[in-house]
Amino acid sequence: MTTFSKDFIWGAATSGPQTEGNFHKQHQNVFDYWFETEPTAFDNGVGPDTASDFYHDYDADLALMSQAGIKALRTSIQWTRLIDDFETASLNADGVAYYNHVIDAMLAHHITPYINLHHFDLPVELYDRYGGWTSKHVVDLFVKFAGQCFKLFGDRVDNWFTFNEPKVVVDGQYLYGWHYPQIVDGPKAVQVAYNMNLASAKVIAKFRDVCPQPEKKIGIILNLTPAYPATDDPADVAAADFAEAWSNEMYLQPAVLGHFPAKLVARLTADGVLWDATSEELALIAENTVDYLGVNYYQPLRVQRPDISPKSLQPWMPDIYFKEYQMPGRIMNVDRGWEIYPEAMTDIANNMRENYGNIPWFISENGMGVAGEERFMDADGIVQDDYRIDFMKAHLQALKQGIDAGSNCIGYFVWTAIDCWSWNHAYHNRYGLIRDDIHTQEKTLKKSAAWFKQLSESSLFED
Repeated sequence: MTTFSKDFIWGAATSGPQTEGNFHKQHQNVFDYWFETEPTAFDNGVGPDTASDFYHDYDADLALMSQAGIKALRTSIQWTRLIDDFETASLNADGVAYYNHVIDAMLAHHITPYINLHHFDLPVELYDRYGGWTSKHVVDLFVKFAGQCFKLFGDRVDNWFTFNEPKVVVDGQYLYGWHYPQIVDGPKAVQVAYNMNLASAKVIAKFRDVCPQPEKKIGIILNLTPAYPATDDPADVAAADFAEAWSNEMYLQPAVLGHFPAKLVARLTADGVLWDATSEELALIAENTVDYLGVNYYQPLRVQRPDISPKSLQPWMPDIYFKEYQMPGRIMNVDRGWEIYPEAMTDIANNMRENYGNIPWFISENGMGVAGEERFMDADGIVQDDYRIDFMKAHLQALKQGIDAGSNCIGYFVWTAIDCWSWNHAYHNRYGLIRDDIHTQEKTLKKSAAWFKQLSESSLFED
């Protein structure tokens, strides 16, 4: 039997751009624009225009989530829906009314709102005009947007987050080209990483001005991929150390400790690619750390020494210092192409306890995306997703080991409540406790929803 405390928080995570659809939305975010201009870049040509139609179905969807035992829901407010003019942060009346209705409905269904402010969805206009997160002016516009959110909804929302997975914005939009605008520029990505850390700190400062009550808390959501060396060889260990600093510590340390990793700063300085920063900005980052931390975990990062020396004549990229390693015999989610390694949950928990002041934290995303789930439907049309239940069990058992060692983990949020639109992968892989037939928008509980309900009611499960 694996048992958690009675006050452990059982929730689910999703986002505005992945669920709402584009109904009555005044502006385009980067994915709206990318789909409009290049629909073939998206699986089966499915874009964000309808998604799971949470815009219209939110009340019924929240009722289903309640039936699945979801007691807290992490979602996001879309900058492109709430704001009329980005420079002044004037409000869009329909957007204000919509988010008011959603938050009120969450509370009516006894689901605690956890509200995030950015989920890969910067307005495309701010990329076109300023270069997106390369611009510190965009940082200040984001703070204006955040301030409006706190003033409008801070009376009912106690739990706030500045960003979801800033590393994915850096990697996808500015470094490796998986997401529009598909820039591949290592030094530019370094500046973006700094600017997003700065934006988070500035938003935290604004939050504490607008919402000073002690029950109001703000954090950041980071996707942590613990870096493991392929061997004990010093060259592989050095590669893993750099990968850990670049992938995890570059966001963790500013958020929790108020400073950047010294070894990473030294490396970037030596390479001539360190971000532009002022002493005033660094002081602001030091003074505005998070109250708690959300951790998204899906897969480890296994690395080995690079094939060629980083001293070779080549454009600067972080992976001149490491090469990803595919461990033989690994267990895989073959549909998503990710290794399944629950043991990293224990390592993350221990890291929080040993190196980050045992800050309160929670698993803000963890889940398994499977393609073609129709093959697992029974005669009654219920998806028999035992693989999802087994995935959650294994990760929760590993998490519990870290908690038993003293890590201050306060909750677990599954990704996701209802099958959602996943960027250019669209609906190729399904992650939900609840199935969404995207052709009819009929939503039905999967087997995992019943299991999760029992878990959230009892805080325990049979091993």
